[in-house]
Amino acid sequence: MHSLIKTIIILAFLITVSGSTLAVQTDVGWVNDVYIRGDFRLAERGNVADIVVAPEDFKVVHIAAENFAADVQRVTGKQPSLRGDHDNLRGHVVFAGTLGKSSFIDALVSQGKLDVAQFRGQWESFLITTVANPMPGVSLGLVIVGNDRRGTAFGIFELSQAIGVSPWYWWADVTPRHRENLFVDSRTRRFGPPSVQYRGIFINDEDLGIQPWAAKTFDPELGDIGPKTYARVFELLLRLKANTLWPAMHGCTKAFNIYPDNKRVADDYAIVMGSSHAEPMLRNNVTEWTDKPEDYDYTRNADAVRRYWEQRVEQNGKFESIFTIGMRGIHDSPIQGPKTQPERIKVLEQIFTDQRLLLAKHIREDVSTVPQIFCPYKEVLSDYRNGLKVPDDVTIVFPDDNFGYIRYLPTETERQRRGGFGVYYHVSYLGGPLSYL
Repeated sequence: MHSLIKTIIILAFLITVSGSTLAVQTDVGWVNDVYIRGDFRLAERGNVADIVVAPEDFKVVHIAAENFAADVQRVTGKQPSLRGDHDNLRGHVVFAGTLGKSSFIDALVSQGKLDVAQFRGQWESFLITTVANPMPGVSLGLVIVGNDRRGTAFGIFELSQAIGVSPWYWWADVTPRHRENLFVDSRTRRFGPPSVQYRGIFINDEDLGIQPWAAKTFDPELGDIGPKTYARVFELLLRLKANTLWPAMHGCTKAFNIYPDNKRVADDYAIVMGSSHAEPMLRNNVTEWTDKPEDYDYTRNADAVRRYWEQRVEQNGKFESIFTIGMRGIHDSPIQGPKTQPERIKVLEQIFTDQRLLLAKHIREDVSTVPQIFCPYKEVLSDYRNGLKVPDDVTIVFPDDNFGYIRYLPTETERQRRGGFGVYYHVSYLGGPLSYL
């Protein structure tokens, strides 16, 4: 994990709901309709292989396995049995699990039937391979093993895509081609570690798409974007091998953490939660800062602002998160208080120090191991160019200009930073005086 270059890509875009149908391409060289000697029989003449996941494995692995069983049914019309035991298994069986968390997978490793020597310890990595006679009664096992919880989920969804199920099957109504037979070739497939550590999306400008749809159609009980809607977003992210979300934050949407089930569902799906450039410490200032807007000022109300940030760190410290550090004003406006750029730089550097003390207090004493980003958006980029010092372990996420042009690239010296760099890129931008798609 620590050898991976720490980078982040956040795509800001508007999710809309469509009824269109898309064409699907399958991996012809990996999952075929015709049997070749040595292939794994996933589906053949109305029979489908059982899927085994250890009960003690991560929740996201069980979620992915349930989705995979449903995907097999979408393609073949037959749904596999999803099992948590190995009693009376016969023939060809799928085994999915995480190293150190699955008794089935760990047994194969300890028996010398599964080699993970070059794979162990790799961030979000997986392998898919066949194992002959993995246990009594089973002649061939298709083993999907991840080094961590997302790695296993990614491996399971890799097979879903290979049988013909698009990651967009639900959001874009992509119907997979019906296939009677699914034969998986015996070659080992490996993935990871990914070259970009954190990859995800920012649901923004949601007023025009996903928020009214969720409120009226999909999460009507809440009248808002809630855990039911976010679960569908999280599933899409996993199918796309993404791992990070900045949640919706306009005034029409209540803050992500207002609904306690939101962060629980995010953890179930192993999604890393962050917050936008204007929302330090996972706070949604638009709906969560309830004092006067002018009191969100670190030069004259630092104690109250720190308490506001600390509450969220205490609440979410046990979950996997990326903390945005720094400060801007309420809802994407410049920071309040400092009157000149030198004053603003001095205040921001003090804010960095104070925020990191909160992370050290409530998460880990070695704050350099707590994922953090700083995004020099709009006027803040000028502060960075003019000497603002960002802690070396913090990932600096450079933005585009809202219209697809990156505003700054790191110098040769800057590229040596421990925290690395990222990109915040607008797939769509909706705002005055111009909009961009």
